[in-house]
Amino acid sequence: MASSEPPRLGRKRPLPPCPNPLFVRWLSELRDQAAERGLKTQYVYQKALRSLKKYPLPLKNGREAKILQNFGDGICKFLDDRLQKYYREHGVDAPIHSLPDGGVPSHREVRNQDPSNLPSEPDKESPGEGAVEMQQRDRRKQIGGRKGRQYVPQKRSGGYAVLLTLYRHCQVPGNKGFMFKTELQREAQHLCDTSFTVPNMGSKYTAWSSVSTLIQKDLLLKTHSPARYSLTELGLALAERLEASESTGNEELKTGRTWVEGKEDARVMVDLTEEESEEENSTTERPTPPVSTAQEKLVEPGTSILGKVQAAGSEVQVAAGSLLPGCYDVILCVDFIETTGGNTARKQELVKELQRNGVPFDIRKLNVGDFLWVAREKVTPVPGQLRPPPARELVLDYIIERKRIDDLCGSITDGRFREQKFRLKRCGLRHPIYLVEECGSAGAHLSLPESTLQQAIVNTQVVDGFFVKRVQDVKESAAYLTVMTRYLQKLYQNKTLVCRSKEDLEGQGGNERVCAVKERENPSCSLLSFAEFNQGAVKNKCQTVREVFARQLMQISGVSGDKATAILEHYGTVSSLIEAYQQCPSDTDREKLLSCVRYGKLKRNLGPALSRTIYQLYWTQGPLS
Repeated sequence: MASSEPPRLGRKRPLPPCPNPLFVRWLSELRDQAAERGLKTQYVYQKALRSLKKYPLPLKNGREAKILQNFGDGICKFLDDRLQKYYREHGVDAPIHSLPDGGVPSHREVRNQDPSNLPSEPDKESPGEGAVEMQQRDRRKQIGGRKGRQYVPQKRSGGYAVLLTLYRHCQVPGNKGFMFKTELQREAQHLCDTSFTVPNMGSKYTAWSSVSTLIQKDLLLKTHSPARYSLTELGLALAERLEASESTGNEELKTGRTWVEGKEDARVMVDLTEEESEEENSTTERPTPPVSTAQEKLVEPGTSILGKVQAAGSEVQVAAGSLLPGCYDVILCVDFIETTGGNTARKQELVKELQRNGVPFDIRKLNVGDFLWVAREKVTPVPGQLRPPPARELVLDYIIERKRIDDLCGSITDGRFREQKFRLKRCGLRHPIYLVEECGSAGAHLSLPESTLQQAIVNTQVVDGFFVKRVQDVKESAAYLTVMTRYLQKLYQNKTLVCRSKEDLEGQGGNERVCAVKERENPSCSLLSFAEFNQGAVKNKCQTVREVFARQLMQISGVSGDKATAILEHYGTVSSLIEAYQQCPSDTDREKLLSCVRYGKLKRNLGPALSRTIYQLYWTQGPLS
């Protein structure tokens, strides 16, 4: 017989109340803090939080929570520390299995509370399931949970600077709609109190760490490789609000002076007259005066000429990413492969020779080349800190690939020789050098004839445009590195070096190649940072379709790096080349499609033979003839 009772809707059995609401609250706060900073530890805290909510017994301290899943020593110690603080504030006998002062847990904790514990309206019958849910919603509204609050980055934080910079970039007529990482960091630095590249002492996070939070909050969009950053619709609306508050809320900027709170409540007056107010319609542009020694002495400790608070002991810079003369050292960087593995005694001889010659060098992993030089910033140790702050490094425009004659023979045989030259030409440095060691009698027993090796060396210099230096042994190699180090130290001693991204430098490459002789006397001072250079030279990184097409072309016999580059200028992908073949009226025209493509400095044609080979490879189905 069917029951006469009406069917119950919703949850049939209410969840029991959580016996550890304080631990749930503290762990939820820890999880939310990690989420705000974009840390992956938020997922670890979330798993621990689930385990805690399922546990039906009360816990006396954090150590007892060690038996739960996803609870480690760090989380247990955190709960014990918070528990001791709670006892100091509320007394040793304060209850820990209920919230203090009859408080109500946050909106995430309400889901695990017993609905019967919520206060009911007086003089009314006990509410049903629907009324309980309504009371929970009303209670959450009274609490003002964080679910309905929109994320707004703190003023002069990393996220604040990134949003404002992208918004102002969008307002410029003819903008490209996105910004690269290095460009965005450089433009946003003056809007942020912390560095985008160098972490604060005692922390591994920079202002750039907040970008992951912006992406997570759907305020920022990251696409392509290298990464392009642009605002979403939500980010554009938030940035517009930030810009409005920036222009109307800071009234002290109109007077040209403002107060900056320094350490230990010391108030330092900083002159901001160099930055014109948006409300003033000035028709003349005031040039920025250069930073002189007298001006540096007048600046108060802890502040810079531009009015931004800096760490004690840091050098005064003209702009973010630049190194002034005398503020950096020229250091030789040696790839660790040149010091380990193989004939260790012979490789250690190079290091010993450099030490005898007094050459400042550093052994590290280089993704391309064997030797290069960096301009390393001089940093002053901070009193009370164990290590000095990390120094910025800019890569000078010279890179060396070292080859013993037997290694050269092996690289030609297995195809590494052409690939290495191609990567050296695309690494962003304008002066690639090949250092060839004859290695005495070791070159007498080689798999290739000597004439072939000599022809490869000549082609490297004449066709590929590399400077080739031939030496007899390791000692001469060390002597050449010593002479080059001292030459570069003298060449750059009075230069102000400016950090630029690889995209910015590629637009200047054409003119500087033509004026190579002039550049020896006046070298380019727009340089890549070492981190960007080494990351961009990773051999097995994710490649674009254009790069894969270039690698395919270079596997064809007779196609050098210059020829592949010339083809890519006309047809950037395989599909564009196939479309060009489809538009040709006959097979004869298809065979001659690439014959008139010019390559190299002499602008020679590829020729009909090579054009026919490429046509057969990408268009015909039969074997190559």
